[in-house]
Formats: sequence, C-alpha cells, structure tokens
Amino acid sequence: MSFDVICFDCDSTLSKIEGIDELGKRAGLGDSLSALTDAAMNGVVPLEAVYGQRLSLIKPDQASIAWLADLYIAEQVDGVGDVFAALLAQGKQVHIISGGLRPAILPLAHTLGLPESHVHAVDIYFNEDGSYRDYEQDSPLAKTGGKAVVTGKLRQHGALVMIGDGKTDMEAKQAGAYTIGFGGVADRAVVRGLADIYIAEANLLAVLTHVLA
Repeated sequence: MSFDVICFDCDSTLSKIEGIDELGKRAGLGDSLSALTDAAMNGVVPLEAVYGQRLSLIKPDQASIAWLADLYIAEQVDGVGDVFAALLAQGKQVHIISGGLRPAILPLAHTLGLPESHVHAVDIYFNEDGSYRDYEQDSPLAKTGGKAVVTGKLRQHGALVMIGDGKTDMEAKQAGAYTIGFGGVADRAVVRGLADIYIAEANLLAVLTHVLA
C-alpha cells in the first residue's frame, strides 16, 4: 500500500524510551509512574485518568525537559533516520503525533527534518523561574481518542497511516486511518489485536515496505 500522510508516535516508536517514565525516574518516582503509563498504553485506564496525575507528581521543570529532549535523540530506535529520509525524499507528508510533551519532542523532530508544524503533542508551561506550572489541559492528545481527532484532520491531505506501539495509536482507526503496530520496543497484545499490520522487528526500517508502494 502507499500513503500520502505517514504519522508516527514518538515514545517506544521513534525513541526507545517512554519520556514521562524517564522524567519520573529522574524525580525519584520510578516504578509507580511506569505502572500508570503502562495501564494507559494497554487501554486498562483512559489516558486522561493518568495524564495530569503523572505530571503533578513529577512537576518537570525546564531543565528536566531539556534533559529529556537530549535523551529522546540519544535513544532513537534503529533505522529512524533512514526511514524519515526515505519518506521525505519521496515527498511524503510526515507527522509526529504524540501524547508526550511537545518541547521535549521538537529537537528530535528537527534532527529528522520535520517542521514544528508537523509535531502534534502536548505543551507544557513554566513559571518565570523555570519551575513547572501546568500542561495544555485542553489538548486532545492528553485524552483518550485524541489521535483520532488529529489524524481525522490530517486525512484531508490524502491516505493516512498511523504507526505506534500503544492502544492510543490504534484510536486513529476511528478516523479511518490505516494502523501499523510497532512492537520493536514494547510488545503489547492489545496492539497486536487492533493493528491492521503488526511489526515485531526492532528496526523501524521494517515499516517502509508497508507504507511505500
């Protein structure tokens, strides 16, 4: 199959980490945060039930977000750079759609050649001293069904595929998107069951044969 618009999740898809969990570890919270993230990604609880809770526990400041941005880049999944280069060379419209924090994801997107307008994620706000203030509470991506909202708008540009590791990525099917489950970092049974195609390989290059004619 061939698609005009190719959308990727970020955490455990483009990068081997779950950003919010890494922030939790850095704040000394560790396993308790990971359990909340896993519950949301496996569809056990709605995303909005844990989103604000995790951030209120961590209270990430600007320095933490800059640290996470570097980690996203350092922990890229194998093949990511080659995949983006191949898609952009063919004139495909490539987007990142993530429930992660936008300022932490933007530097990774920049290294991959994407404009900021093609990064859809949740903003975070700081006080003047750089301490955590709040997050973009009305962002659809901080709620269940958010990826269907975003992909639904992007489908006006042509046939669309959503690639990701979590149940939230599979929500794009509600907007008529084709879905590819990526299990190279996190293998989730619920995603295996919902995805139109499931890829277990650890290298993201495996997706190219499914998105390019």
